[in-house]
Amino acid sequence: MHFDNEKIYGLIGFPLGHSFSQDYFNRKFDAENISARYLNFEIPDIGDFMEIVSQYPMLSGLNVTIPYKQQVIPYLTAIDPVAEQIGAVNVIKIERTKGGNPTFVGYNSDVVGFSDSIAPMLNEKRCRALILGTGGAAKAVEYALQNLGVATTFVSRTKREGMLTYEELTPEVMAQNLVIVNTTPLGMYPHTEECPDIPYDCITPEHLCYDLLYNPDVTLFMRKAQERGAEVKNGLEMLLLQAFEAWLIWNR
Repeated sequence: MHFDNEKIYGLIGFPLGHSFSQDYFNRKFDAENISARYLNFEIPDIGDFMEIVSQYPMLSGLNVTIPYKQQVIPYLTAIDPVAEQIGAVNVIKIERTKGGNPTFVGYNSDVVGFSDSIAPMLNEKRCRALILGTGGAAKAVEYALQNLGVATTFVSRTKREGMLTYEELTPEVMAQNLVIVNTTPLGMYPHTEECPDIPYDCITPEHLCYDLLYNPDVTLFMRKAQERGAEVKNGLEMLLLQAFEAWLIWNR
């Protein structure tokens, strides 16, 4: 049963497919008897953002996923300093005043989710990291790792200043960077036989290989790293932690 005063939360992105967030939040609302529901807004263009806001007057918060973590920023009224520094937003808090226009404040909960998830796995040797990919999630990972005292280098398919290409991942580079984080979609269901093109034969038991993907549970990237004895982790815990952080943002 749905009521007029029921708050609406949701996810904007394209395409969405199966959404972890929708299941997670709707289960939470049921379990805790919260008068709210969580909807998926699969929009083919960021220009449809304001249409959703006007269509749902009880919309109180949004999660933002690919490809809109950066595209949504011009629509915001304000942006949290951390999200601004990263240049990517994955949580929007919507506030409405009677008769006034809604305000949109952007945050980044990926930083907290990733940081809390990876911190227990770091040690003195794991003080340098390669970040595979350069999108919004990669920037959140960079921010979190640097805050944890880990030096970072981006790995990109195209040659860019201050970054390495996959061809430049020499045995020396692999030996110096004992943390490798995949922020690319390579290996995500249904393309489970894909993985980033890194020299897996240079991976050792001292390496930590962390994949932001969580579907499948063990990606090909993780499996190939595991075969070399590396410690591996997927992105499910990060997802849970960032969803919890989003709820705190919407309700503070």
